[in-house]
Amino acid sequence: MSASANPLVDPMNFVPKEMFLTRGVGVHKEKLVSFELALRDAGIAEYNLVRVSSIFPPNCKIIAKEEGIKKLRFGQVVFCVLSDQAVREQNRLIAASVGVALPRDTETHGYLSEHHSYGETEQEASDYAEDMAAEMLATTLGIPVESGLHFDERKNYWRLQDEIVDVKTITQSAIGKKDMWTTVVSGSVLIF
Repeated sequence: MSASANPLVDPMNFVPKEMFLTRGVGVHKEKLVSFELALRDAGIAEYNLVRVSSIFPPNCKIIAKEEGIKKLRFGQVVFCVLSDQAVREQNRLIAASVGVALPRDTETHGYLSEHHSYGETEQEASDYAEDMAAEMLATTLGIPVESGLHFDERKNYWRLQDEIVDVKTITQSAIGKKDMWTTVVSGSVLIF
């Protein structure tokens, strides 16, 4: 096999073509097991996950989770942008969120952001993650950042610039249980 035919050697073949979003929650007396249960709930525990930084690949298509999982094999090395948060404190609110900002020009990369927090509602964590992804994309595209605006105003501002075509998020929140670890995960799984 020539180097250019091997997808692990040819960098042009090593750009994900599809991505899906997922989330989950796990509760257990052991922290590691609660993380595993959260990954199971998200449908991604059967893979060897490798965390990557926050670039949404050019020409990448967001697909349904069910469709994406069908394209993976158990034990496969899978790249993902993953946010997680854990707590062992009763009634403490936690959230994990991944925001996505997509450019109008599909030949250009977009951004993914990870946000994990304590005390934020699912909507607050979602808004924050979306805003971070949009700001990172905006600065790459040369769009001025309006930091004094409220999130909803910033969201409208990003869209008005006509360079950011879509902003979305996936978030999982949960409330800590007594004497148990509660873990939440949100992620974007990249498929080659």
